[in-house]
Amino acid sequence: MTLLRIALAQTRQTSDREDNRRAILDAIDRAASRNVQILCFPETQTIGYRVDIASADAPVPAGWLDEVHGEVAARCAKHGIACILGTETESDGGRPYNTALVIDELGNFLGMHHKTLLTPLDAMAYERGNAQHTFDLAGVRIGVVICFEALRFAETTAECVRRGAQVVFHPQNNTTRPNDWKIPIHHAMIVTRAAENTVWFASCNACLPHQNSRSLIVAPDGRIHGQTELRQEELLVRDIDVRKATRAMFRLGEDSPAAGALEQSASLLFADTVKTEEYAAALEAGKSPTRATQ
Repeated sequence: MTLLRIALAQTRQTSDREDNRRAILDAIDRAASRNVQILCFPETQTIGYRVDIASADAPVPAGWLDEVHGEVAARCAKHGIACILGTETESDGGRPYNTALVIDELGNFLGMHHKTLLTPLDAMAYERGNAQHTFDLAGVRIGVVICFEALRFAETTAECVRRGAQVVFHPQNNTTRPNDWKIPIHHAMIVTRAAENTVWFASCNACLPHQNSRSLIVAPDGRIHGQTELRQEELLVRDIDVRKATRAMFRLGEDSPAAGALEQSASLLFADTVKTEEYAAALEAGKSPTRATQ
């Protein structure tokens, strides 16, 4: 697998869960019509985010969720499209997990990831997950991180990359309270997650009147490969070259960098302004070419 067609569904999200269901199924159909292989939805797209959208203390509608999850899986199988669905699931702690459900192109449930790091408002509504997760979709190892846990904590994405992820999907709901000053900060964090790991990073936000981040697809060198408009329902579709996700910067930062990490990171850092031999000699001599040159 070299070229992979992915899409981010920046869909409306409301307290009307049937409207959320319609938005999900419509997005799958539209993505299928454009030959998308992996489609990502925003955080908590089924029920709505329990901070400001859905009720924080409402019972988990387990039967309804099972029905919708099954319907989404069947629609994925019908179209041969894989999906990362922002939803919630029951836990043993009384509050639901904030969950990303991963479904393959045959409609199989591969697993789920529960948000591991919660904002103070999240913690009033959700239980905390305890592990990062990767999955194999469309022949590619992908990671899943949810909103705050990836924006503010680099180690969550790094753990997915440590497990081999070349594409990391980031369902988020960064919309419910107007803090426009955060928009460039959130965009910078998203770009950084791609660049510091040399992987593709695909961040899917919901569409609401207040939106503190666009949905973004960022290339492994940190350049933005695609982005949505704010406050507009949009299906962002892009072809990505998985070969570019070398994980070079991540591997260079390990205690014992893997073979090839030096050469790959040198081109990312300096392009053709520093020769590979010069870079290698500087490292061997214990110097820091990044500090000296940048």
